[in-house]
Amino acid sequence: MPDPLRPLLDLEGVAAAAKSAQDAVFAVHRLPANLRGGAATAAEASVRAARASAGIDGANPELPEAGVTDPVLAGSLRAAEALESLLPTWRRAPMQALARLHVLAAADFVSDLDALGRPVRGSARLEMLAQLITGATSVPGPVLTAVVHGELLTLKPFGTADGVVARAAARLSMVATGLDPKSLTVPEVAYFRRVPKYLELADGFASGKPDGVREWVLFCCGAFEAGAREAKSISDAAG
Repeated sequence: MPDPLRPLLDLEGVAAAAKSAQDAVFAVHRLPANLRGGAATAAEASVRAARASAGIDGANPELPEAGVTDPVLAGSLRAAEALESLLPTWRRAPMQALARLHVLAAADFVSDLDALGRPVRGSARLEMLAQLITGATSVPGPVLTAVVHGELLTLKPFGTADGVVARAAARLSMVATGLDPKSLTVPEVAYFRRVPKYLELADGFASGKPDGVREWVLFCCGAFEAGAREAKSISDAAG
């Protein structure tokens, strides 16, 4: 059966951008602080990623001294905290992992608890996405991660907290594909710094047109490189 994502590698610049992104992330993993395990880098990266993800959806990303009360930020932090434990589920049953992410991300602003974790649209495309995640494609990690991210932003499957879920799922994909096996990088900061462009290119991906898909994948690859630079600054500070 043909690889459904293989044609993306023929789009101008995509294969080179994916390799450049992967090389940048691998370089971070080889830094001395991360060769020793990278736990400190990963912990800080997780918090920065959650804050930036919430900021993209309009929350104040600052952590208040009195405790987090913003429901978007609280949900993003909860989802981030659960990613490591969700990784095995993501690899074998990604729909279950997405459901759990939604429960965590949307718990503070969904009054109907029965609606948590239940997709309300896009079931056929979600099933296709799940097949890609569980082995129906062999494209490089940066490309599959960009597709996971873009598809979930496009589908908005739960109707609430979909952006936070999409970006958390992208982090799971980065680990599962081997793009960022220790989850050290923070591409979410790059997205947050360019929210209008992020939203514009996500819409381009949603159009399904080759140029729109290409621009989104290239943008994500650039964010992976920026996220690697963010990880290097964390690692340098950690010594």
